[in-house]
Amino acid sequence: MTAPDPQIGGAHSEAVPLYGRRFAGNTEELFREMRRDHGPVVPVLLEGGDPAWLVIGYREAHRVLTDGQLFARDPYRCHGPDYVPPPAVGYTPGMLMFLDGDAHAHRVGAASAALAEVDQFQLRADCERFADRLIDAFTAAGEAELMEQYAYRMPVLVMGGMFGMPDSELMSVAQDMKTMSDGREDAIDAYGRFVATMRGLIESKREWPGPDVTSRMLAYGTGVTDDELIHDILVVISGSQENTANWIGNALRLMLTDDRFAATLSGGRHSVGQALNEVLWEDTPVKAVPGRWATRDTQLGGRTVRAGDVIVVGLAGANADPQVRPAVHGDSGGNHAHLAFGTGDHGCPHPAPELAEVMAQTAIEVLLDRLPDVRLAVPEDELEWRPAFHLRGLSALPVRFTPAFGIESG
Repeated sequence: MTAPDPQIGGAHSEAVPLYGRRFAGNTEELFREMRRDHGPVVPVLLEGGDPAWLVIGYREAHRVLTDGQLFARDPYRCHGPDYVPPPAVGYTPGMLMFLDGDAHAHRVGAASAALAEVDQFQLRADCERFADRLIDAFTAAGEAELMEQYAYRMPVLVMGGMFGMPDSELMSVAQDMKTMSDGREDAIDAYGRFVATMRGLIESKREWPGPDVTSRMLAYGTGVTDDELIHDILVVISGSQENTANWIGNALRLMLTDDRFAATLSGGRHSVGQALNEVLWEDTPVKAVPGRWATRDTQLGGRTVRAGDVIVVGLAGANADPQVRPAVHGDSGGNHAHLAFGTGDHGCPHPAPELAEVMAQTAIEVLLDRLPDVRLAVPEDELEWRPAFHLRGLSALPVRFTPAFGIESG
């Protein structure tokens, strides 16, 4: 174990590793142990041995997320120019998620304005069309792996139309984003391919703008360089594609394994909204958000946090806080106080959560309508979670169903 940083002090002599198979698996039990042993703010070690604080208390997480003056996204507000941020937090200079102040407000405002012009009725129609197309490809087989063949492909196909990307590039972009999220050895190559693809898209839309999100981001993002715009598009696409895919997969897993939903699978529509909301509390697609840095000494959840300390907000842990967690196995469908989309200046920008919900709900409704007897092809305990630091999603979701002929899709 790496020696604790003197700034963070002796609390990290009993630090919890924030990586490994257990963090990818039964996080509910892990967060329960953390809360029992350490309280709402937990000393942890990031992958690579860097010490940090993991915030799993709801109120403490809300404070960190909403106080940008005390808890900065830009590490250089409290560190000198020679500081090297821990690799595990994914810091990228100029990336939207690591900006503060006016620069962040301007660029996130451009993205929000571009997304606000998406017609949600047309979006739903596009989702239905692409869902039918994907299901047509495997419906005659009587079996499918829904993460690879459906959940991951659905959002990126829909977003292709939103961003004006040609169909020929959509699947490769989706695969590169999954590679980057998993942090595999070829993540750098995947990032390079993504940048090249986005650079070509920007050049095309600058010359031939259209009614798409990329063209509108170019129009609204005055003074933004191409490299900055590529970073902003990456944030928007990854937040939409990766997180929505895991939202779809996690909700399908819940509906296929929980008896409360099994009785309604033949109709599907009545329980989809409840499943999607319950997943945001119990299996939120984003487990933790990128690091913040304390700008001065402060007290947080009974801990002394020193200036410059790394803080990771564990959204999944905060949602599991027994002081605020709803009775999810009762009637919790109307409780949307979870932190799954974050909050504050760096929360998921409006109207991205609404667009993601349209995609997720439509994807599940169409699947259940087309394959009413869909069921898991393996025992529930054989399903595995991806070993990603900040995401919670299944590695695979194999299912079986009665084979059928595909339908003609538009």
